[in-house]
Amino acid sequence: MTPREQLISGAKELGLDLSSEQVKALFIYLAELEKWNQKMNLTAIRDERDIIIKHVLDSLSYIKGFIPRPGLQLLDMGSGAGFPAIPIKIAHSEIAVTLIESIKKKASFLRHVIRTLKLAGIDVVDSRTEQLAEPYLASFDVVTARAFAEMGSALESGRPFLKKSGCLVLSRGPQESLTQEVLARAEMSVEQKLDLTLPHSDYRRVIWVFKKLHG
Repeated sequence: MTPREQLISGAKELGLDLSSEQVKALFIYLAELEKWNQKMNLTAIRDERDIIIKHVLDSLSYIKGFIPRPGLQLLDMGSGAGFPAIPIKIAHSEIAVTLIESIKKKASFLRHVIRTLKLAGIDVVDSRTEQLAEPYLASFDVVTARAFAEMGSALESGRPFLKKSGCLVLSRGPQESLTQEVLARAEMSVEQKLDLTLPHSDYRRVIWVFKKLHG
């Protein structure tokens, strides 16, 4: 199976029918990632098959946690190399995306990818998440994160940016869990917990969807 076939069939397994333009954009993105990865550490995964599964398909699996729609506002905390937000944006151009990345070189890479792919409705903010204030607070329908070591810290960091009806979506390993104490401290509830195995692999993930308990 070619990398292209792997991506197309894997996305289909996740419920996404990618167009040829979207597939092309994703491979341009990965080519730029490989190029920039030679001079800065964007990802430790080098094998193309593993990148497609563990980065691209894992990113696209976040879409199982919310319903994309025109005008939906998504904030990605600690974007790094752009996963999951850039694959999500390529798959659903109608949503508005804000990438938060405090490391200048990584933020430069994200802007380069956005320019290269001519993506509209996507912004990069050079900042640490905890330093964001207005107009970002209580402004987003969906908050995503991949770089946080602990789910509890992701919940506490992401909650201030959610609208009253918004949700925080995380993809985590199957062994991870949360205590009621952590949920209560973050003032969040578990809306959905979806177990899945990423296509073309035995790589198990859990999509967690959290909602604010109070406005």
